Amino acid sequence: MSEKTILLDIADGVATVTLNRPDRLNSFTAAMHEELRGALAAVREDKTVRCLLLTGAGRGFCAGQDLSDRAVAPGQEAPDLGASIETNYNPLVRTLRELPMPVICAVNGVAAGAGANIALACDIVLAARSASFIQAFCKIGLIPDSGGTWTLPRLVGHARAMGLAMLGDKVSAEQAAAWGMIWKAVDDDKLAEEAGALARQLATQPTHGLALIKRALNVSLDNDLDSQLDLERDLQREAGRTRDYREGVAAFVGKRVPKFEGR
Repeated sequence: MSEKTILLDIADGVATVTLNRPDRLNSFTAAMHEELRGALAAVREDKTVRCLLLTGAGRGFCAGQDLSDRAVAPGQEAPDLGASIETNYNPLVRTLRELPMPVICAVNGVAAGAGANIALACDIVLAARSASFIQAFCKIGLIPDSGGTWTLPRLVGHARAMGLAMLGDKVSAEQAAAWGMIWKAVDDDKLAEEAGALARQLATQPTHGLALIKRALNVSLDNDLDSQLDLERDLQREAGRTRDYREGVAAFVGKRVPKFEGR
């Protein structure tokens, strides 16, 4: 039996999903995408999970697409890359953005191509200082996918996004943090510990409210002010009816530590 390419561990309200093809820098195959879809479906269905932590095994986070998985022999018709994106990468990015819980990414090494943009699609990104982000698409005549052309300009601005996409330069974790691409860079030997602690902390918080924050911020740059004000009104109405809001207020008044349920 072949080794699983996706590892799933659930404990303390945190689902840890690990990309597990370390010998190939966790580059994606069609089979790996299928396993990941199954893992994320299990995370969504498990009511004990209140935070997702995504990371990679070995010395890299993800080198994007495994090009050998869709290699074309001389004389064969070129593959439909749009079909691959529609079937695999677009649903993955949408799932990460839409999961009703915080999604943390711990980038433990190189994040290249789709691997970089999958990381950047997460809510909070921590990276080891030795990690790097590379928009490698231009090196083989492609465009950034997996949300890259949408995410990059919003994170680093148009000029830097254009340079990164057209030049394919490597961006260090510390530079990515300085540019606002990620939350922070941490020492390599502290990454797993810090990311795990952050995930466990978030899992104890009012995670329904955090999911509403995620929804509001994810659409904010595409809304005009009036639309965003209306959305804030609607989401605040929903948040104010949760058990966590009542518990938070009661704990504040009672000067005690709240016990949130994510409901």
